[in-house]
Amino acid sequence: MPVKIRLQRHGKKGKPFYWIVAADARAKRDGKFLEKLGIYNPNTNPATIELSLEDSVRWLEHGAQPTETARRILSYKGVLMKHHLNGGVRKGALTEEQAEKKFEAWLQEKEQKVANKADSLEKAKAEARAKALEAEKEANAKRAQAAAEEEATEEEAAQVAAEETAAAEAPAAEVTEEAPAAEAEAEAPEAAAEEAPAEEGEEKEKE
Repeated sequence: MPVKIRLQRHGKKGKPFYWIVAADARAKRDGKFLEKLGIYNPNTNPATIELSLEDSVRWLEHGAQPTETARRILSYKGVLMKHHLNGGVRKGALTEEQAEKKFEAWLQEKEQKVANKADSLEKAKAEARAKALEAEKEANAKRAQAAAEEEATEEEAAQVAAEETAAAEAPAAEVTEEAPAAEAEAEAPEAAAEEAPAEEGEEKEKE
């Protein structure tokens, strides 16, 4: 029976995750499988991969063929390296101890690369947060400056309006104050005219 190591889709629309399974090559992609070997979740950064190393190597040694995606995952987790070293042991090119040391060295190097990648991602996130905070501070400063300028403009406009109102009211007051004086001047000739005939009458009586 031909066996494939492949991915079986699970999860919801837009956010799938996968089981890594050993299945009959003739079975449907998401159908029955012979054994679940691990999971692969591409929705995280970096992707989450959990895999049984020994079970995966055992299926490879029994002739199971991984799909292209499954092969990349097996290589990433060291399954192919372990399978290769086990082949060297079977051929007598390596002892089990030598194979184990080489595999441990490979694992340490791989873990260091993964740790470096995780650190770089954290640094990138921290830089992005710092930039976002700085941009927010600049935006708040600009809004505060704009509000201050608008308030100053409103105060200046109110002051100008007050000055214009005061200037418009001042001439009206002067006109009101000058009006009684003009009326008094107008009444003075009339009084003089009224007194003149009286004086003329008195002169005639004396004659």
